[in-house]
Amino acid sequence: MKNNFLYLRRLGIDTHQEPVVYMRKDCHVCRSEGFDAQARIRVSTETASILATLNIVSSDFLSHRQVGLSEAAWQLLGAEEGEKARFGYARPVESMSYVRAKLYGQAYSSARIEEIISDIKERRYSDIQLAAYVTSCAGNRLSAEEIIALTRAMVASGERFDWGVPNVMDKHCVGGLPGNRTTPIVVAIVCANGLMMPKTSSRAITSPAGTADTMETLAPVDLSFSRMQAVVEQEGGCIAWGGSVSLSPTDDIVIRVERALDLDSEGQLVASIISKKVAAGSTHVLIDIPVGATAKVRNYHLAAKLDQQLTTVGAALDLKVKCVFSDGSQPVGQGIGPALEARDILAVLKQQEAPQDLQERAVLLAGDILEMGGLAKTGEGYQLALDTLLSAKAWEKFQAICEAQGGLREPPVAKSEAKR
Repeated sequence: MKNNFLYLRRLGIDTHQEPVVYMRKDCHVCRSEGFDAQARIRVSTETASILATLNIVSSDFLSHRQVGLSEAAWQLLGAEEGEKARFGYARPVESMSYVRAKLYGQAYSSARIEEIISDIKERRYSDIQLAAYVTSCAGNRLSAEEIIALTRAMVASGERFDWGVPNVMDKHCVGGLPGNRTTPIVVAIVCANGLMMPKTSSRAITSPAGTADTMETLAPVDLSFSRMQAVVEQEGGCIAWGGSVSLSPTDDIVIRVERALDLDSEGQLVASIISKKVAAGSTHVLIDIPVGATAKVRNYHLAAKLDQQLTTVGAALDLKVKCVFSDGSQPVGQGIGPALEARDILAVLKQQEAPQDLQERAVLLAGDILEMGGLAKTGEGYQLALDTLLSAKAWEKFQAICEAQGGLREPPVAKSEAKR
């Protein structure tokens, strides 16, 4: 049909990053195409094309000649208000048949996992389909071979750093423990001793804040690939949001749905951790596994199993992994949430009324990494890490990293707190 188009309208609706289109059920496009609610459709302008989920509208807030776009759809399409767009059904996502087969007990082959990850990267999956995929990986459904194949596919889906040095250190916390924000302190201590540590972190999944959320109150974390490379080459390390540098990009898409489901698949967790470390160019990684009744890992039996999975998958991708178990029975530090956790970090680095539980955890982890990197003998890393912190060298390095990332700033303060 020659006039089978509608004019785009930006609705300003946050759909949790899923591209969504809003169309009147009685408009000529909806009727001629036979669209139903939740259909996956292709939206095309003269310059761009995206896949989106359709919501049907029966009210008059859209005219018969308009189609509404969510913020995610608007940004992906790069649209302009009033621009013409055409619509059609999206092709079925064939890899969804592999997800259904997995739910019925069939194993994922390497080829099938590669196809699924490719489709997720290209945003061919709706959030409903992503939820089915996350479910297919949950409940110990993935074997070691499947996790290794998934990890390789996730690494291959994005960019990858090569730093050209033998020892590139990294660290990760499995999470689930509020306030356990050791990463910025550890990076500062390790880099102050001359080791390279290009740290990428995630945003919150099942806790009030992720490291990227907390660090963002202190300095920019939304670094491009080239910007992160420049920061690390200048200062030896960084603390950046992994989603901004396209390292294992499908992981952040999956994490968004995991957070909505409040579900953290064990196999997906392992693949997420190892894929991002490999993509960051790391050669050694220390993984902190808090164990406690309300943490992600509830007992030491599960912790030992996760340790085995992480070291096995890491070895398959030439990454040296060491896991440490820590107390996950209660929150760490004095504050919970991005700004309050940032204040705890600054208190430790500046040595001003530092929360001792946070300081002790950070120094222990940094000491282990210094030993892994060959700067201290076994058992001597802790003292080197503590000396680096107490001498203010770590605070100086942290300030330098923040400045390289765009500038150090004070974490925000709520109006109610400011009045006290």
